[in-house]
Amino acid sequence: MNLFDDIRGLVLDTLGGLQAEGALPASLDLGNVTVEPPRDPAHGDMATNAAMVLAKPAGMKPRDIATVLAEHLAADARIDSAEVAGPGFLNLRLAPSVWHDGLRDALRQGADFGRATLGQGRRVNVEYVSANPTGPLHVGHTRGAVFGDALASLLDFAGYDVTREYYINDGGAQVDVLARSVYLRYLEAHGQEVAFADGTYPGDYLIEVGRALKDKVGAAYVDEPEAVWLAEVRDFATDAMMTLIREDLASLGVEMDHFFSEKSLYGTGLIEAAIEDLRGKGLIYRGVLEPPKGKMPEDWEPREQTLFKSTEHGDDVDRPIMKSDGGWTYFAPDIAYHYDKISRGYDLLIDVFGADHGGYVKRMKAAVSALSDGRVPIEIKLCQLVKLYKNGEPFKMSKRSGTFITLRDVVDEVGPDVTRFVMLTRKNDAALDFDFARVLEQSKDNPVFYVQYANARVNSVLRKATAAGITVDDATLAEADLSVLSHEAELALARKIAEWPRQVEIAARAGEPHRVAFYLYDLASELHGLWNRGHDEPALRFLQEGDPATTRGKIALVRAATVVICAGLGILGVTPVDEMR
Repeated sequence: MNLFDDIRGLVLDTLGGLQAEGALPASLDLGNVTVEPPRDPAHGDMATNAAMVLAKPAGMKPRDIATVLAEHLAADARIDSAEVAGPGFLNLRLAPSVWHDGLRDALRQGADFGRATLGQGRRVNVEYVSANPTGPLHVGHTRGAVFGDALASLLDFAGYDVTREYYINDGGAQVDVLARSVYLRYLEAHGQEVAFADGTYPGDYLIEVGRALKDKVGAAYVDEPEAVWLAEVRDFATDAMMTLIREDLASLGVEMDHFFSEKSLYGTGLIEAAIEDLRGKGLIYRGVLEPPKGKMPEDWEPREQTLFKSTEHGDDVDRPIMKSDGGWTYFAPDIAYHYDKISRGYDLLIDVFGADHGGYVKRMKAAVSALSDGRVPIEIKLCQLVKLYKNGEPFKMSKRSGTFITLRDVVDEVGPDVTRFVMLTRKNDAALDFDFARVLEQSKDNPVFYVQYANARVNSVLRKATAAGITVDDATLAEADLSVLSHEAELALARKIAEWPRQVEIAARAGEPHRVAFYLYDLASELHGLWNRGHDEPALRFLQEGDPATTRGKIALVRAATVVICAGLGILGVTPVDEMR
């Protein structure tokens, strides 16, 4: 139940009645009428722009429309008051029973409270992480993994049919470099002294891979030319790295539905089929690109190339798809991969890239637009960098990778739940500071602690109530007398709980799971505030000695809050805690 949609429905029905009475023109388009929280909570619970957007087409003054609308809305039992403000804004205050009904909905629906039908079962493919299989995931991949996974969960909660996908970049030259690096570790496992040239991967994580290769093939590749072992070692090393990557993701609680290999596109006709599809649409041609803007590279020269006419689909320049030697550019398999996604029948594609892939946004959007004839939209989400600190100072950890801090380093330091929540405390395209000391603080300034502590506090109340012989299961609480919840602090918490379904829809529409983290912090703040007021005002305490009926009503309020907290944490991939140790 989205209460804001319900009240908007009431406003639209009332306007329709005014049209039927002749008080408003029958031809008015009501599509732009909204019901939202007022900018200042002191103005009411909700506000509608109806009078402002209808005044001009109706040929009436906004205040005149607002006044008659307010009179009719005030007759509904759900509306305590409807007040005209300013030039014609209409502020609404809802009856306490409305907020009480919202609590009952949360208790009865449990984990499904707030689930939306926004997606209407549409199929969406969320591709994220997709790191080169050349080593363990680093801290930048961690943010992309958390964001992509939370976004997939959010869309699922909002009614989409979601597939989580990882694109294995195993078709480029970097896997040959991986094979050569593993070969050096293989020789090392045979007792040879080796040197890692620039461009190879010297990380310790390949030591075990080299030993495993030795166990598999013995001395068969020792001192053999590259042509003998490269293909076999490449496959062996890629499989080993993907096993490592899967383990890294599992440590963070990330599980993919599908892994797609770039290598599967080569030699199978899939790239050719995608390019032929574009050729058939007149979008592939031979031509010479304009020189790059800015400082001219010394090695640039005009040359004829095979190009994709991506400018016809919103790109800045046309893009090469074939090298001068007849091989495919990096862009060609990306086109083919998205062609495959489209052929699988998805209604929406979402790619989660690192910030360094910003230059790929327009070309990928152009490719998907061209391949799908504009039918399948693609959203590309860029994740900015993560900077690591400890007590405000740049923090350097031991680097098992040899060159960077890994996902596993971070998870081992603070745990998966803290890692995930903190990674979602900023919008994905904003830089994130991750302070290893602060994320473990037990204070209001640490959002993950503050939200978890709210859940733990309520669970402690439930345990005490049960020990006192008071029944506090959700079904019983849903039938409690909630008229005991009349204090403004109690109603403020109930209002925040009722916002949850709307917040889900807003976050899902925007593709911004950080909104869930922000909302949970605000919800926890309301709950902690009410708890603290109970120290000075005994009537606000959740456990009312000798009055089980009132106790159940007050516990129903805070239990509904934790229903939402648990649902929100579930979207973020964070496990709620029942007590703080």
